[in-house]
Amino acid sequence: MNHPVLGTLTAVPAPARPDLLAEPVAVALAGLDAGRIAVAEIDPDLADTAAFCAAYSSPVERAANCVVVAGRRGGETRYVACVVLATTRVDVNGAVKRRLDVRKASFAPMDDAVALTGMAYGGITPIGLPADWPLWLSPGVAGADAVVVGSGTRAGKLAVPGDLLASLPGAEVVPDLAR
Repeated sequence: MNHPVLGTLTAVPAPARPDLLAEPVAVALAGLDAGRIAVAEIDPDLADTAAFCAAYSSPVERAANCVVVAGRRGGETRYVACVVLATTRVDVNGAVKRRLDVRKASFAPMDDAVALTGMAYGGITPIGLPADWPLWLSPGVAGADAVVVGSGTRAGKLAVPGDLLASLPGAEVVPDLAR
């Protein structure tokens, strides 16, 4: 099962390799059309987007980054996961701050993101996030035939259709999310 967004890697249907998935990802796949999601094993030291794309000839314009943003207002912390193409950046201090309705927004501290998602830093993916979190996607991600995202671990990458990501619980396409 080769997938162009995974470059030179050979992939298999994601449910066939639970060892490459974080537990919340594997659980979430049960409720999805998981046959449309491919997973490939990678060197964990190459999990960061630029290193991954260079090592495996994966097109960087088809890679997506899932970042956890924390916002505070009145002593309450609100979290959101944002997924944008790797060639763009999340507009944390504009679109995210406004939509989250917080006074201050920033990338969640690594320890918090890992503890709250049950996923490895550098492998956090939109599949299997906490059910009460919003999931915001840039139009470029939602409209892609497939993007590469983490698998919840640093040892795998997923190829996922954009429409499947847009159908996840809590998902919303946010036009001004990426800059």
